[in-house]
Amino acid sequence: MTQAQGQRPKAQGRSAALFDRALRVTPGGVHSPVRAFRSVGGSPVFFARGAGARLFDVEGRAYIDFCQSFGPLILGHADPHVARAVREAIDNGWSFGACEPYSLALAEWVARRLPWVERIRFVSSGTEAVMSALRIARAATGRARILKFEGCYHGHTDAMLVQAGSGLAGRRAASSAGVPDGILNDTLVAPLDDLEALQRVFDADGATLAGAIVEPLPANYGLLPQRRDWLAKLAALCAAHGALLILDEVISGFRVAREGMSGELGLRPDLVTYGKVLGGGFPVAAYAGRADLMELVAPVGPVYQAGTLSANPVGMRAGLATLSKMEETEGWSVLNARTARFCAELAADFSRAGVPIDVVSHASMFWLHGRTGAPVRRVDGIPASQSAWYGRLFHAALARGVYLPPSGFEVSFLSMAHDDEILGEARAALAASAQEAGQP
Repeated sequence: MTQAQGQRPKAQGRSAALFDRALRVTPGGVHSPVRAFRSVGGSPVFFARGAGARLFDVEGRAYIDFCQSFGPLILGHADPHVARAVREAIDNGWSFGACEPYSLALAEWVARRLPWVERIRFVSSGTEAVMSALRIARAATGRARILKFEGCYHGHTDAMLVQAGSGLAGRRAASSAGVPDGILNDTLVAPLDDLEALQRVFDADGATLAGAIVEPLPANYGLLPQRRDWLAKLAALCAAHGALLILDEVISGFRVAREGMSGELGLRPDLVTYGKVLGGGFPVAAYAGRADLMELVAPVGPVYQAGTLSANPVGMRAGLATLSKMEETEGWSVLNARTARFCAELAADFSRAGVPIDVVSHASMFWLHGRTGAPVRRVDGIPASQSAWYGRLFHAALARGVYLPPSGFEVSFLSMAHDDEILGEARAALAASAQEAGQP
């Protein structure tokens, strides 16, 4: 049995010492749970810097990075164009708590290109954006209930930390301690990719729904591409029952294309949430949508939402620099084609190595899992061995200088900095790692 197949290796040297110190002052030693390596075993690596497609740990070792800060860094680490914009912003002052022209420039850039964005409000996290969109939906409809879908993640606001229990939209349970029982009554949970179940939910509860929220490309519990007809049916049922369609594009927005999944699918959401790429790697998110809905928000309307660091000028300028560069270089077309080629070649490498692994990809994202007989579109289709197998693969890849997301249910991201030479190096490392990890 190899080390990757048995006990997970622990971080050594400076990373181990830093983690020991972190455990004394921070819950689990981390500021977001997945960073603790609990899903893959072992102790986390501490990184000192990033450049392009690579991360460098505190010992100076380099890793090809397919995490890319969980998606925001579509240009790669420390892109020079974005760095110049950030340095200029900092030289001019990094927080005003007042009106400034930088958020206006980014808001206009988005609104001019996305017809469903008639108004936009910047916040600091995807969770905050979702929380605000739900509040608008309830205010606009006078209803309390929200429909969400098993396998989609919408941040850690109480109403979204609800999972399905026994029976369709029946008994529910909180997926976190500290969520009051009363919250459960106002969140319904249904399966993805099930037209009949979707219809039954709306037949039974459509008149009570303020809205339905969904990731049009679920990418937080594996990469689970949805059928266009299922999403179109959801949109139609929302319209028929007076419920708002809320698309969570925190991951997919400005990642799969300039117009995100809304544009790719031809959907027009009532409300939409953005984050990650929008801020170019800084803590920026937004909620947006129809003017009549967005103008329910204070100071125009009665829906209260505020934020000390909302529309921070550094993040605004980083976001605009990122999006402008992607547009000017036709970055989405270039990156998506490069990703498709890489994933096809990686799948062929796995086949030649005799390891049955599916490489699921969409735009510049990919996800690895044990081979299945059909596309995985729902949580219950993920192989039962995913966690154990991916833990072995993760550590084998890490030892070869490739940093994958430290969970078998997180997706990997390419950036514009992942050129063909780097991707060739990564393919060789991942093929060898898959052989070492053994059968999924």
